[in-house]
Amino acid sequence: MPALFAHGIGAGLPTGFEGRIFKRQGSGVEVANAVAHFATFALPEEVGDFGGGAVNLMGNDDVFAVLFEYGPDSLGTRLFAHQGLPRNLATSDFQPHVLRRGLTGQSGTQWFFTEAGRPFTLYAVLGSHARRSMLVPKVNRLLGGLAVEPAPAPIVAGAPWN
Repeated sequence: MPALFAHGIGAGLPTGFEGRIFKRQGSGVEVANAVAHFATFALPEEVGDFGGGAVNLMGNDDVFAVLFEYGPDSLGTRLFAHQGLPRNLATSDFQPHVLRRGLTGQSGTQWFFTEAGRPFTLYAVLGSHARRSMLVPKVNRLLGGLAVEPAPAPIVAGAPWN
């Protein structure tokens, strides 16, 4: 399994997947958080955080998944109360109306959770809702290879080195 690791996120990629883990450039006071994209098709150079520019390229047998980190101010909120990355999704977890941008025939799911003290959302898209019984196991294989480390302690200016 090819492995990726960046920004405290690790991914053992199942056969047929590619991925990238990065941080977008923050602007001003905005903090850049980690984003990870995974797909069973070639990811284009420019992809929106939640798949804009990629999901429209999916075939019926493809899956696309995003692990998107939110800021520490989200910790402890009701939305991120679920502890742990979902690892075993069911076909019933995927519905066409969940898609951020509804494309005919596709299906999606979204989960908010906290893993290793970090708030995330998992957003996954299936190329075909009708073929979800074949596609959800692909997503679950991907999820089984993901790992999140706790965020490093923030650097405080003027703090003494130990």
